[in-house]
Parts: sequence; structure tokens; C-alpha cells
Amino acid sequence: MYSFIEGVRDAIKPGSSFQMTTDGFAPYKHSIPDTFGDYVDYAMLIKVYRNPSEGEARYSPPEVADVEVVPVCGSPDPKRICTSIIERSNLSLRMGQRRWTRLTNAFGRKWENQWAAAMLWYTYYNFCRVHKSLRVTPAMEAKITDHIWELSELLA
Repeated sequence: MYSFIEGVRDAIKPGSSFQMTTDGFAPYKHSIPDTFGDYVDYAMLIKVYRNPSEGEARYSPPEVADVEVVPVCGSPDPKRICTSIIERSNLSLRMGQRRWTRLTNAFGRKWENQWAAAMLWYTYYNFCRVHKSLRVTPAMEAKITDHIWELSELLA
């Protein structure tokens, strides 16, 4: 987990401050402030799920009963404390690649293959796929490229 957080740190412009929100995964509470210090305004968004009722399907998603917002360090803007962006990204990945879906025969088991598949999918998603709301690819919107990549360009 520390290598993930250090990777985020290495992707941030040195000395720049930012806001971060995570779920309630306990190790984040100390590792993020330890890694970013005064440069981060950090909060946790903790979802409290209700207990399943009698006869509820085993694989149904649980219902969120409450959401707790816990400011951890800095001064996070309450209007921006949100995990929706990463949740949407995770959903797009699961919908775009069956290997990330539980209870399927395509479920990936080998870490190296999972990593390669995720990187290939995200590159396609950002460089080859035109998004309806943007009307261009995210990479074009971010000015990383000036054209929609063809699959041959992606795989070259």
C-alpha cells in the first residue's frame, strides 16, 4: 500500500497542495498524512452498510445506510469530499473488462496479467475511445495528444 501512495506522491508536482478523499480503509488514515504532510487536505468518506434482510440475494450489493465524513488533516473542502470519480473509474473498468468481475470464468488470477490488461484498457479508454460528454478522447482534452489513436497506434 505504501508503494501505491508513494506513486501518487511521485505524480504530484513537488510543493503543490491538493485535496484527497479515500474510503474508510484504516491504513490510509496514517499513511497519507505521513507521506504528503502539509501538502494534502485529506478526508475519509466512510460508507456504513445496512445488514441484509431475510431472504435477500447473496450477491446483491448492500444498501448504504449512512455516510460518515471524517476530515483527517489539512482543511478539506466539504463540497469536494467525494469518491464518485474513482468509483466510476472502477465501474468502467469492470464493465469494460470481464476479468475484473467476480463470479465469471474470465476472472484474472495472475497479477502480471491483471496489471497488463488494466494498463492496456486504460490506455485505450483515454487515447482511443471518444467520450460522449467530451466529444474527444480524455487524452485530447488534456492536450496530451492531438488526435484519436487507432488501435494499431496503441499496440505499436
